Amino acid sequence: MDYAYQSDVGRRREDNQDFAGVFKNEAGALFAVVADGMGGHQGGDVASEMAVSHLGHDFSQTDMHSVEDAVKWLIYDLQRENDKILAVSDHYADLRGMGTTFVAVIVVGHQYIVANIGDSRCYRYSHGKLEQLTEDHSLVNELLKHGEISPEEAKHHPQKNVITRTLGVSSDADADVTIFDFGPDDYLLLCSDGLTNMVSTDEIKEALAGPGTLDDKCAQLIGWANDAGGLDNITVLILHRQGGVRHDGK
Repeated sequence: MDYAYQSDVGRRREDNQDFAGVFKNEAGALFAVVADGMGGHQGGDVASEMAVSHLGHDFSQTDMHSVEDAVKWLIYDLQRENDKILAVSDHYADLRGMGTTFVAVIVVGHQYIVANIGDSRCYRYSHGKLEQLTEDHSLVNELLKHGEISPEEAKHHPQKNVITRTLGVSSDADADVTIFDFGPDDYLLLCSDGLTNMVSTDEIKEALAGPGTLDDKCAQLIGWANDAGGLDNITVLILHRQGGVRHDGK
């Protein structure tokens, strides 16, 4: 399994509240995560770093080697981390209301788990096709699903940044969790909305399909996001496995 990740403050923000990491456990399973923090004076920095560093450390201490065990661990540990963020937020006035989006992939053998809370995303690029594997937990996405706005209106909606689920704001860590099989030569892209608000899906597809190392692809996507205005922090994490199994499990 090859991977690379990069994060950039963008062109408009003074601080980078995104945080990312890749961790391995004692059985060789891999945990990749991107978090985009929000709230408080420096609360976004604290919440995103807490989520990534705590969950990454806890994962590295495990020896689970099945996706079923990994799902159970993730659901339990997400709730525990949610409680920790809430406790810190309640204790420090300048961190009150902090939270973070969360998107993660756990790779176990030839399968992987995708989990998300908020609007950070996971995409799969497979044999010329780009597919979004996560659903945004946002007000705009709810309006879009109910047919109240068009896809074009969603791109420029004034409440585009209103998130309906985050880690650390409410008492429940309500993540979407799905299991997939790795296909031959598949790429997985985890990213914050600082990328997807600036770069089109066609550009994401072009970068993943093009030449260069995974680091080159990360840098290219971040460069394009900044060229388009860089309105937010930009974080890109790419996983690539040569070989694997087909999506029908054969």
